[in-house]
Amino acid sequence: MSIEVLVPNLPESVSDATVVAWHKQPGDSVIKNENLVDLETDKVVLEVPAPESGILGNIIKEEGAIVVAGETLALLEAGSVTASPKATATETETEDDRQADDIPLSPSVRRLIAENALDPAAIKGSGKDGRLTKTDVLDYLHKKNLQEAQLIKPTAAVKTQPPPPKEIPSAPVSNLRPEQRVPMTRLRAKVAERLLQAQQNAAMLTTFNEVNMQNVIDLRNQYKERFEQKHHVKLGFMSFFVKASIEALKRFPAINAYIDDNDIIYHGYYDIGIAVSTERGLIVPVLRDADQLDFAGIEQSIVDFGAKTRSGSLTYDDLKGGTFTITNGGIFGSMLSTPILNPPQCAILGMHAIKERAVVENGQIVIRPIMYLALSYDHRLVDGREAVQFLVTIKECLEAPAHLLLNI
Repeated sequence: MSIEVLVPNLPESVSDATVVAWHKQPGDSVIKNENLVDLETDKVVLEVPAPESGILGNIIKEEGAIVVAGETLALLEAGSVTASPKATATETETEDDRQADDIPLSPSVRRLIAENALDPAAIKGSGKDGRLTKTDVLDYLHKKNLQEAQLIKPTAAVKTQPPPPKEIPSAPVSNLRPEQRVPMTRLRAKVAERLLQAQQNAAMLTTFNEVNMQNVIDLRNQYKERFEQKHHVKLGFMSFFVKASIEALKRFPAINAYIDDNDIIYHGYYDIGIAVSTERGLIVPVLRDADQLDFAGIEQSIVDFGAKTRSGSLTYDDLKGGTFTITNGGIFGSMLSTPILNPPQCAILGMHAIKERAVVENGQIVIRPIMYLALSYDHRLVDGREAVQFLVTIKECLEAPAHLLLNI
């Protein structure tokens, strides 16, 4: 009896998906709930498990195909699992090969292997029980590219000896100017679309300020060990910025709103998006009801998002919505930038690198750890006065962290 493997129901606002990689081929045996194929949407990669155990029959939607919810991806012959053609080659298969096949791969690792046509058995895993990590695959690709570059690099003899006339043609210049054309991932294409939408449909301006991080750093250094011992999570800077942003949003509710045609939608809650850069593109997990979280809750949520991002297990609920976004270019060394709005939100806060600078305090020149802040906002909804005062509020909260703790 044939069973259809169907595209699962897609989340609201997602119309279709792309078949990224099949993990089984026709004739392979499969076990119930074993991942058969990865589908890429605008935000996350979905895994489609086998509905029953059996033998994979005809694959109807090949890699690269666009599919919608309910479409048939493949046919599965249900029944007792028998050895697939691949499995019957046990006489020539080594023990190392069998162990490599048994090691599960995360969606991000499978995607890298599929995109670059790699053999996972040829890559040494550094994860638990020899599991391949994304870093393992990237290191392997880097070494492979270096080896290929050495093969095409002209030798000293070629450089110093002119070729004999009319016998050996000169080496084509194109070998020294390689190009590669690859399709955009669905996420990258969606990010490009939304960023262009933000620039075309909003009157975007950016205002800047600087904040003295000395008091935050001192407070963090004083309590970070006790904080980690009690809450089992490290105390970072992001929780201070989330708390300061919430305080500023409460004072200036227009920045926690968005425009819907001729209406303004004001939010009575604070869902803060934290922009994260991945190899697939920019994603923004959302801290739900961030005003109800304490410092430990914010830090733990950020750690959880990081783990989900690395394993490729973020869900639509993690990414959906958001009333205000914070992006931290400082982790990459950025000194100053103008972040682009995350539609339909009307503002986004940009953090940057902390640098020691000479500043004047009480008529004296002193060295302080300074961070530049940038607030990009939609001038159709937010006036310049509100934007400047919003950023000043964040500055005041960070330079005197007692404001955050005492709610003053």
